[in-house]
Amino acid sequence: MSRFRRRPDLRLSTPDPFLGYNFRVKFRQTAVLAVFLAALGVAAWWLYYNWRDHSQDAVILAAARRYNVPPALVKAVVWRETWFNPGALGSHGEFGLMQVCAEPGGEWAAAERIPSFTPEQLLDPATNTLAGAFYLGKLLKRYPRTDNPMVYALADYNAGRGRVLQWNKGAAETNSAAFLAQMTFPGVRKYITTTLKRYERYEPVFGK
Repeated sequence: MSRFRRRPDLRLSTPDPFLGYNFRVKFRQTAVLAVFLAALGVAAWWLYYNWRDHSQDAVILAAARRYNVPPALVKAVVWRETWFNPGALGSHGEFGLMQVCAEPGGEWAAAERIPSFTPEQLLDPATNTLAGAFYLGKLLKRYPRTDNPMVYALADYNAGRGRVLQWNKGAAETNSAAFLAQMTFPGVRKYITTTLKRYERYEPVFGK
């Protein structure tokens, strides 16, 4: 055996600087591509959201003008009920954009003297918003002495007249804050507050 040991080849344990450079380049390229795809996805979602948010503006505005109801409120109800889906069907017989049931739909048809009305016609966006705005206008007129008829009308729209009569006792008969406070259904309270918040968002666009 040789008295001199062979020194290890240091070149084998030294990292290749070009390998590190290539890795960094590929990493940057992958990161840039990921950021680009994420930005593209966000832009596509925003465009879709914006399109859908305005997809029913024409019929909403026409129906609101027809029955003298704030268009921002009609749109807020459409947003809350179906997020602008004209083909939506509810679990309790509700139809279309504003989830109008057969009874208020028939009441609207009778008031407008429309013969041969069927609930399925409420799947048409124009018909649905007309019937829904008609009904919403009726509910707003039902609570003229309150400080905010919208709160009471939305409670009636969502939970029915019977529930409103249970909750509007004492100060709550005219004070909307007291009315909301003594609601026994948190879901109805959330329905009202989220719809009114959306109404405030739409109101500057549509105006009163």
